[in-house]
Amino acid sequence: MTGIDPSDQGIQHARARYPDINLHQGSAYDALADQYGCFPVVLSLGVVEHVYDPRRYAATVFSLLEPGGTAIISTPYHGYIKNLAMAISGRMDAHFTALWDHGHIKFWSYKTLSRLLAEAGFEDIRFERVGRIPPLAKSMIATARKP
Repeated sequence: MTGIDPSDQGIQHARARYPDINLHQGSAYDALADQYGCFPVVLSLGVVEHVYDPRRYAATVFSLLEPGGTAIISTPYHGYIKNLAMAISGRMDAHFTALWDHGHIKFWSYKTLSRLLAEAGFEDIRFERVGRIPPLAKSMIATARKP
């Protein structure tokens, strides 16, 4: 298992708690496959909503996978009913605030995340909604396979 995070502080914290895991500072903008090789599974939790260049992120995830490998990507869920509920309840400004330092800069739907992954070359793209009832789900998890 190899872990990558752009935060030096995050890596230090993780190393202190899990000293047996191979952890390194880096980002999806680095040539990670050249540095660490390829894997049967890449797990990316809560990352894609923070990247400025999502196509480069998707290409990096794709490059890290062995042929037939699986990417598992989580991000907050945004669907019509959930967005409507937030608007009606007056929570839209709090949820989409621009004042959250280092916060979410991209908001993904099934359609947009599917398109991103397909453009990168992924196949068998599937989604699950998690947390709360499905129309108001907190997050979505995409799984996609490298041919």
